[in-house]
Formats: sequence, C-alpha cells, structure tokens
Amino acid sequence: MDLQLKGKTAFISGSTAGIGFAIAKVLLREGAIVIINGRREAGVEEALLKLRAAVPGAQASGLAADLSQPAEIQALWSKLPTVDILINNVGIYTSSSFFEMEDAEWYQQFEVNVMSGVRLSRHYLPKMLANKWGRILFISSECATLVPSDLIAYSMTKTALLSISRGLAQLTKGTAVTVNTVIPGSTLSEGAEQFIADVAQKENKTPEVVEADFFSEVRTSSLLQRFASVEEVANTVCYLASPLSAATNGAAIKVDGGSMGGIL
Repeated sequence: MDLQLKGKTAFISGSTAGIGFAIAKVLLREGAIVIINGRREAGVEEALLKLRAAVPGAQASGLAADLSQPAEIQALWSKLPTVDILINNVGIYTSSSFFEMEDAEWYQQFEVNVMSGVRLSRHYLPKMLANKWGRILFISSECATLVPSDLIAYSMTKTALLSISRGLAQLTKGTAVTVNTVIPGSTLSEGAEQFIADVAQKENKTPEVVEADFFSEVRTSSLLQRFASVEEVANTVCYLASPLSAATNGAAIKVDGGSMGGIL
C-alpha cells in the first residue's frame, strides 16, 4: 500500500534506536524526508549510517538535541522551522520504588516524556494549521493504564500524553491536521532484549523461556502473549502519519496486544 508520504517531512524525537528508529525506517521506505533525533551527535550519526544502509537513497538527516532542555529545543527550531509530521516518541524511565524515588527523577521524566512533546507541538502545530495539513503523534505506553508499581512516575507521564493529544486534536477542528496517540504494549526494543538476556543469564534460562514467563507471570492480560516487534508498532504509527488516516483524529490507538483490556 502506498501511504502517500513521498516528499512529506517528518521529525521523530528520540529515534536513534527502538520504536523511533523503526518508525524512521518505515517512513523512509515510503519516500518521506526524515529527521531523526538523539541526545548525542555520535549516536545520531551511527543511526543515520544504519538507516542509509537499510534504505538506499533515503532522504535522512539528524539533529542532536537534549529535549529535556528548552534552550536545545529552541536551537532545533532554528534548524528545522517547519515539519509536516511530528512524532513525539522520546521517553525515559526509571524502575524504582515509589518510596525511594526523589523529586528530581519525577521532574526529569516529566521534562523528557511530556514537556518535550508540549514544546515541539506548540511550535509546529500553528505552522501545520497555516499550511493546511499536518500530523502530530504521541507515543504513549500500556503503562498509562496498567501502572506497574515500580514505574509510577513513567506511567504518569504516559497517561498525561493522552490528555495533551486529545486537547490538541480539538484545536484542529475542521482542518486537515490531526493529532493522535499510539499506545504500544510490551515491545521488543533493544532495552527489552537486554532485559531478557540479563534475566536469562541470571536465572540460567533460555531467552524464549524468559519471554514466556514474563507473559504468564507478569503481563498476564496480554492476548498476544509475546513481545510485539518495533516494526509492528511502527507500521501503525506510519499509517496514522499518512494522508490515508484523515478520518482519525483525537484518538488513542492501541498496539498493545490486548493487554489493556476493554472494548474501546
């Protein structure tokens, strides 16, 4: 299927690895012009090499910026005044006891996971409205409603994205600009792969057994009963970033393997 993305410019925050990198790859294959982002120049350059090898002739570039810092976001705006597609993907988390987590860790996760998307959207949404087309997507998480006890701060940030996204969508009423949220479930990113490998080594199990145990003992609500691939999440994101998704606005789209339950 042609997603009609040729020539569209997309910026993806936090996209040197994981879901963000997979989104970049799919968009490039669809002919979009993609700008990736990471905190460090070296990481951005390494990711660009991989993207260009995977998609020969791709129009890919990168901007290094720490999106927890307002000054670095403003510097990014000067280098990239407008985009057609904004994907607010960057996210960090700390697995920690609620009773031990300091205020600074809460604020850090809020700055990166929430305020980066707020600041980027505040800059690019008016330009999309003026240009009469645009897509903004927030990448949330199943933790927005499942709320693991060691990820309360992270879960709070991912829940916040749902409200922000819906509120921004209401500002696009009657236009060709849309704002939506994608909610991935347990996804086999590099971090998840490392988690599986560490547990496998510690408990003298195979990675396959560790994954099976995770879904039988921890994420028992999953209907998929396996980790989704980053590509499976990216495919949904890229459809919503395309002109084909014009009738979807203000929505929260689950790619959670059924883990969050419910009929909506």
